[in-house]
Amino acid sequence: MHSERLLEHFKNPRNVGQLAPPAVTIDAANPACGDMMRLAARLEDGRVAEVRYQVRGCTASIAAGSALTSWMEGKTREELKALVPEVIERELDGLEPASKHAAVLCVDAVKRLLETLR
Repeated sequence: MHSERLLEHFKNPRNVGQLAPPAVTIDAANPACGDMMRLAARLEDGRVAEVRYQVRGCTASIAAGSALTSWMEGKTREELKALVPEVIERELDGLEPASKHAAVLCVDAVKRLLETLR
């Protein structure tokens, strides 16, 4: 059973869409489940000024993308580097074991984004 907070992020996702350059956009995928995330961010003065996402995947991945982008707003590169799956799980008031891949997808996407921002 999904948490109320996860379902709220799924039903009313935040920050859905794309950003035009100079924002950086990356794609990340989870080969085990087939979920895919596109993550775009624009940094200003060393902090995330804008962030958007798109997900093709399950309920948990859609909600996790929403929670991720809300969490990312205003964060520095160092704070982004410290992201671990448990942060996303907390943002969603937990994930079922079968849905933990959604939090891993978020972390993978942020890592790819940071590699591209160098």
